[in-house]
Amino acid sequence: MDLNKTIKDAVKEKKVTIGYNEVIKQIKMQKPSLIVYANNLPKDKLDNIIHNSRIAKVDVKGYPDDSVNLGLVCGKPFSVSLLAIKRE
Repeated sequence: MDLNKTIKDAVKEKKVTIGYNEVIKQIKMQKPSLIVYANNLPKDKLDNIIHNSRIAKVDVKGYPDDSVNLGLVCGKPFSVSLLAIKRE
């Protein structure tokens, strides 16, 4: 699975939630299909995301680059450290 292509397709279809607080809400309420985090996400936030995603049985993938490049993949003019891809 090519992570860049998956992210770009989800952004194009408007199935992406961006931001720590919004992703936490998604995990607790709607259970997204995938969570992607940048490699520079703070450890305390990453631990919380991993804990909640295990409870909700949601896949978590680490993006191999930083939040600036993750934002560029999403087509956003700002950095994106965390995103959730919604289920269909």
